[in-house]
Amino acid sequence: MKSENECVIGIDYGTDSVRSVLVDIEGNQLAESVHHYSRWKKGLYCDSAANQFRQHPLDYLEGLENTLKEVLSSVSDEVVGRVKGIAVDTTGSTPVAVDRSGTPLALKDNFAENPNAMFILWKDHTAVQEAEEITELAKTWGGQDYTKYVGGIYSSEWFWAKMLHTLRKDETIRDAAYSWVELCDWIPYELTGETDVHKMKRSRCAAGHKALWHEEFDGLPSEEFLTKLDPLLAGVLERLFEKTFTSDEPAGTISKEWAEKLGLPEDVVIAVGAFDAHMGAVGGEIEPYFLSKVMGTSTCDILVAPYEDVQDNLVQGICGQVDGSVIPGMVGLEAGQSAFGDVYAWFRDLILDPFKELISQSDLLSDEQKQSLIKEAENKLLPVLTEKASNIETVDTGIVALDWLNGRRTPDANQLLKGTIEGLDLGSDAAKVFKALVEATCFGAKAIVERFRDEDIRIEGIIGLGGVAKKSPFVMQTLANILDMPIKIAKSDQVCARGAAMFAATAAGSFESVSKAKESMGNGFGEVYEPEPDKVQAYEDLYQRYLSLGNFIENRIEKQYKQEKISQ
Repeated sequence: MKSENECVIGIDYGTDSVRSVLVDIEGNQLAESVHHYSRWKKGLYCDSAANQFRQHPLDYLEGLENTLKEVLSSVSDEVVGRVKGIAVDTTGSTPVAVDRSGTPLALKDNFAENPNAMFILWKDHTAVQEAEEITELAKTWGGQDYTKYVGGIYSSEWFWAKMLHTLRKDETIRDAAYSWVELCDWIPYELTGETDVHKMKRSRCAAGHKALWHEEFDGLPSEEFLTKLDPLLAGVLERLFEKTFTSDEPAGTISKEWAEKLGLPEDVVIAVGAFDAHMGAVGGEIEPYFLSKVMGTSTCDILVAPYEDVQDNLVQGICGQVDGSVIPGMVGLEAGQSAFGDVYAWFRDLILDPFKELISQSDLLSDEQKQSLIKEAENKLLPVLTEKASNIETVDTGIVALDWLNGRRTPDANQLLKGTIEGLDLGSDAAKVFKALVEATCFGAKAIVERFRDEDIRIEGIIGLGGVAKKSPFVMQTLANILDMPIKIAKSDQVCARGAAMFAATAAGSFESVSKAKESMGNGFGEVYEPEPDKVQAYEDLYQRYLSLGNFIENRIEKQYKQEKISQ
């Protein structure tokens, strides 16, 4: 290990904002900055009713520059001179169409307002049909089953489905797109100043979990498979990539333009990017067979295991198992839920929307008072519901809900599914419904744990990361009761960015391995939630009702979908 004075920067691109942290290689956080995407905040380019969620690359570039300038201006020039590396994690799969130079099409004047030229956010589910076609073809075309390492089911949240849907829908994008890139690959590429997309170092994490890349396949799916899927994909393979890289490797060094803009040394190493939950798991000090749960708007569950333990054990219905996608030298297994905190936010907004409209129409209040009252209600509603729900002593209120408001990611991806609430009566109040929704999200988490166990992947403990884990003791205690396992919470408020910093330090040569960086730069654990024995069995009974309700709803939706396809 080199000098203890070396510093690195971790950048975490989330759904609503980007945050950057400046950390020294002993793990001391020296500065932090958060930037909320301005266009996203206004709801631009999105249509939730159609499951369309797009983000403009300018939101990302503005956040990159603003947060980096802020963290660097918070410390002395001497500290800035000690920055050795930068690493980036992002949401995913969040791909975009680019030209030969690697420039997202939305950065060109003629595509600046076209949502199809923008980054297709992970939660965009417009490509359900394409995902279904990929899964079916992989099983029936007579060649390699390219879904074998991603749980056997391809998702509308992933790279190929989103690309194909866009190519089919928008002829202008079809004609202008040279290649497609993930957000976690584009940001490091931008920072290094490269101008040839073929020189972009692609993330092993993104390619393996979302783009069907595997060494067994000699890379991506074959040209024969892709053109059989749709002739529109002819020739795209040679404009993508063959090799992938783990995030302990450099993508390059910072460009002269970015170095001058930020005041950084020109030898700062830029690491290969990865997805937020994968770097977050490292930032949360993941251990083999401990399930790391990054809990925010959705969840991403990460587990690492030695390769010799997993070998050819292919876990069905998860988001992939990829060598080196989390910690180089180990297999990274990913699962998750398409909505977690989003479920709570939906219920909050359901209650608040008519209230906000009534307040805005009031003749009794000034405009300033109206805005203050609405803001206060927005800030206080979930805490009030949480307090009331936590005071309900009875485990079984008669209400059972499903957490599929944004479809189901795992186990067994199905983005057609919808949320459901069963057992309402005239005594059902907001607190009871909120309690049922919290339980639903925790039951969804239990279904993932049970799938791993059913597939002979043991789970020795749970690590909680992210906003929900840090801010909601009620949710975490409910989760501990439903899983019947202790949950330890990582101390860091910016665990994904801290994980990125660990990769930056490794890529820059401050540590010989990510594991060594994790040991030195980890921030430890705080709260531990233990199961309450008197509630565990009652929740097991409720979980069986959750499964029964889920089976009924899934069968009904699948039947309706098939009937609609026949009628078309």
